[in-house]
Amino acid sequence: MKDNMFADPLAWRSVKALSLAEMETIAEEAFRRLPENFRALCSDLVIQVDDFPSDDVVRDMRLQSEFDILGLFQGIGLPFQSTSDPSRMPNMVWLYRRPILDYWAEHEETLGAIITHVLVHEIGHHFGLSDDDMEAIESNTG
Repeated sequence: MKDNMFADPLAWRSVKALSLAEMETIAEEAFRRLPENFRALCSDLVIQVDDFPSDDVVRDMRLQSEFDILGLFQGIGLPFQSTSDPSRMPNMVWLYRRPILDYWAEHEETLGAIITHVLVHEIGHHFGLSDDDMEAIESNTG
């Protein structure tokens, strides 16, 4: 009979949730796999992973819970930037580890697909892309 880790609860002793750094690594790789023309929309994009959104984000977005948001784009999109702008902070995508892991546990999608989806939608909504545009971008990830 083949060993099956599901049959042995002790086999799960070493399994743990992804750390912030591990999720950030997955997110950076997911971003690298997006089409080049899409990535160019966010020069100098910084991907930041936190366990939850800040209290300010929860309040400003009028969320019922910190689990109600998987990610957030903050910045000025390339089409909206001006050469006369003073120096600015880099564009950022925030991924929220605990809400993403919670969503993953409740759905049939892979973690990589969820992270890619959040990245594309946070960047895409900021640039006014339609859901169809974003779906096409996701389907062209390599």
